[in-house]
Amino acid sequence: MNASTTSHPPWGPSDLQRFLDEAGIQARLLRDIGDTPTVPAAAAALGVAPERIVKTLLFLVAQPGQPDAPPRPVVVISCGESRVEKGPLARHFGVGKKRVKLASPEVVLAWLGYPVGGVPPFGHRTRLPVILDQAVVALAEREGGLVYAGGGDDRTMLELTVDELVRVTEPTVLAVS
Repeated sequence: MNASTTSHPPWGPSDLQRFLDEAGIQARLLRDIGDTPTVPAAAAALGVAPERIVKTLLFLVAQPGQPDAPPRPVVVISCGESRVEKGPLARHFGVGKKRVKLASPEVVLAWLGYPVGGVPPFGHRTRLPVILDQAVVALAEREGGLVYAGGGDDRTMLELTVDELVRVTEPTVLAVS
């Protein structure tokens, strides 16, 4: 089954809470904190520095040497206000920069299950490889290591430590911002 062509209803905070409970993840959902469609809005609603908001993105990366193969989906977690650079991703996967694309909202929903603006860093419809930006790892040393990620919709945030994020996602750490 190809997730990019399958239609499912969107998941939300209740689905994420179920995943947290079943997997024994040390994190909590902060519900109904207000509209948080952007990093500054989320930071203001939480009363934290914008750098402590992390975003979960989905990139589609061409398969090296396989021009007809479908691109591989890869989850990238980075600091919210940082721009993810395609160059480090392209080098990591052995392709040119033009072969790395940000997924459309429809593709994000199909693969990850959550709408753009509320995508959590884990608990996705499809388990995919995760790249964690080195800048997020650096946050472990500050503010008790707490970060805030998408909580399933644009009014819910997930609070957890960088250490727990690393434990659960088992990422490849790469400087991508």
